[in-house]
Amino acid sequence: MKKIFLLAMLTVLGTTFSNAQESSKKAKKAKTTVAALPKVDGAGMVFENETIDYGTIAHNAEPNRQFVFTNNGNKPLIITNTQGSCGCTVPTTPKEPIAPGAKGVIGVRYATDRVGPFTKTVTVTSNAEGQPTKTLTIKGTVLPDAAPAATKS
Repeated sequence: MKKIFLLAMLTVLGTTFSNAQESSKKAKKAKTTVAALPKVDGAGMVFENETIDYGTIAHNAEPNRQFVFTNNGNKPLIITNTQGSCGCTVPTTPKEPIAPGAKGVIGVRYATDRVGPFTKTVTVTSNAEGQPTKTLTIKGTVLPDAAPAATKS
């Protein structure tokens, strides 16, 4: 009976200790991710991804995607303009300044009614220190509609 009790206690303690370490690792990782951004004197802009790959998508598939960024500076970030490389790529610009440490989103809509491979850019103009102009990329392939099945006559 003592052996069963001892084994049960060791199992409970081992599980508790293991969970405590995982929570500690997650907390450290979260702190590292936020602290890992280089700090800028002025406004800054660091994107999670500078390229969005739509992949291979169906004709007229969901056209909207988002570029997420963080202001890693100590002053508000103001996006003054976003411009697509052609009329088929339409970005949306945040209207309000992005506070230091805050995240922002630049939306982009690609005309998925155009069949074939594509690579387009979005040029972002801002008051970011050292890089007032940033070029983002979207790419992918839009498949044609499936051909209708042939009918026998």
